[in-house]
Amino acid sequence: MTAFVRVCGLSELEEDTPRRVELDGTPVSVVQTEGEVFAIHDICSHANVSLSEGEVEDCQIECWLHGSAFDLRTGKPSGLPATRPVPVYPVKIEGDDVLVSLTQES
Repeated sequence: MTAFVRVCGLSELEEDTPRRVELDGTPVSVVQTEGEVFAIHDICSHANVSLSEGEVEDCQIECWLHGSAFDLRTGKPSGLPATRPVPVYPVKIEGDDVLVSLTQES
């Protein structure tokens, strides 16, 4: 069974504004956009940079340093310089609680 952990309240999230959290030492960016909540590994696969400092648009989060964008649903980069995806994590909403599991989605 997948263990979900509360990371924040849904009411604490602002639309298209990433929120950085840590789960068992793993940096995760939680994003509410387009009516859904996503959790993605917070470190860019191209450079050791926090994705939560970037902008969100069209269900993608952009690395502020070099401009690579990652799909919040799949973690796949949409353009260079990043070529490797970043992990995405399952999210559950229970009332106002946003719960994330570090088990990677396939």
